[in-house]
Amino acid sequence: MSLTLYFHPLASYCWKVLIALYESELTFTGSSVNLADAAERAQLQQLWPPAKFPVLQDERTARVIPESTIIIEYLAQTYPGRVPLVPKEPELALETRLKDRFFDLYVHEPMQKIVFDRLRPAERRDPETVAQAKAALELAYGMIDRDMQTRSWANGSDFSMADCAAAPALYYANRVAPFGSHAVTAAYLERLQQRPSFRRVLQEAEPYFHNFPSE
Repeated sequence: MSLTLYFHPLASYCWKVLIALYESELTFTGSSVNLADAAERAQLQQLWPPAKFPVLQDERTARVIPESTIIIEYLAQTYPGRVPLVPKEPELALETRLKDRFFDLYVHEPMQKIVFDRLRPAERRDPETVAQAKAALELAYGMIDRDMQTRSWANGSDFSMADCAAAPALYYANRVAPFGSHAVTAAYLERLQQRPSFRRVLQEAEPYFHNFPSE
């Protein structure tokens, strides 16, 4: 097996794939990409023209796989590991994919809008967009509180792709729009942070956290 993951240690969607790789105990080479470096960006564009990470290259199958969810689906199909990230039982697999989409679209996406706004010069910031994103996160937190009251993991069964999606989304969301009274959501994130795969990702990212934008 010869897998190479093109990623950045702070990038939340890259965390999602790293968690999956560590859960599956797969051997891979990590290639950190600085998109501000023209040569490194050009190298990534040769593999995936949009130059967005993560991107997985599999030399054995001569495949280049972009997009975090698709990478995890590919790994589950091609290199099934210790943890079945996508369950084989159809209804549970559907629930897993639904929750994966939920965390990407309704937690990850509004969280990123707040982060991107912080990266803008002060005169170009958009308080309305930030307020809308925070409202979307508040709605999502309420839904998570209801869903996770009787669950340990996102699909209601075992750790899965959905939890790989939840971990980075909730970690960063809590930094830009704290959970407040959403105790169930906070407890779920705590369980995720105790998971060895996510704990490893956080430890590897720690030297870069000073680059995360404050308010």
